[in-house]
Amino acid sequence: MKQLPLPFISHQSYALADLVPDASNAAALAWLAEPARWPLGRLVLFGPEGVGKTHMLHATAALHGWPVLAGHRLRGLPPPPTSGLAVDDADQVADEVALFHLINLCAEARQPLLLAARRPPSRWPTALADLASRLRATTAAEVGPPSEALLAQLLEKHFADRQLRTDPGFRAWLLPRLPREAAAVAEAAARLDRAALAAGGRITRALARHCLAPLLAEQDDSVTAPKPSSPEPGALL
Repeated sequence: MKQLPLPFISHQSYALADLVPDASNAAALAWLAEPARWPLGRLVLFGPEGVGKTHMLHATAALHGWPVLAGHRLRGLPPPPTSGLAVDDADQVADEVALFHLINLCAEARQPLLLAARRPPSRWPTALADLASRLRATTAAEVGPPSEALLAQLLEKHFADRQLRTDPGFRAWLLPRLPREAAAVAEAAARLDRAALAAGGRITRALARHCLAPLLAEQDDSVTAPKPSSPEPGALL
């Protein structure tokens, strides 16, 4: 009998201590360490889904006491900033006029503005020529695909955020079978969480094979004996 899953809200950690330096985020972390050096006081973090842009944005904002805004909720004329600001999903703004004013207000107040998006600012769709000009002038730091070491730590983090208990052997079995994308690691943790709640049991390889079938690149768990080599021409049989 399946256990009825109860609603459970997982709290994702954006702690600065959880940020793992990696070749994929080295340029972004270097810029984030010195906001005073940002040309025009603006910086955009960009890269595909799940590579840590939101984590870096929130951690930096928390370190400096900056408010964090969601791009899809940005509307109207923002109030003059009294500190730096951060905008997540900035390429999905609901009101590009509001973003234009926000950029101008931060520049006038000499307050840093940190934005995160999936695309570089020069490729954001905008009908406002003045906004497009400001976006092209904004410094951008790409966050690339994670290394194997970072993928392993991301898997542990997503499991910890969801309070999923797994042993190192299971994680070592699972990780090579997932797509080499941070978003796939996050999706795998979410699916395992839902499946474990529904089944009312622990996370096993059998459960993972069942609920992660669309994601897994299955590998043979058994040790295959090497095939005997064919005799060389002229060898005695």
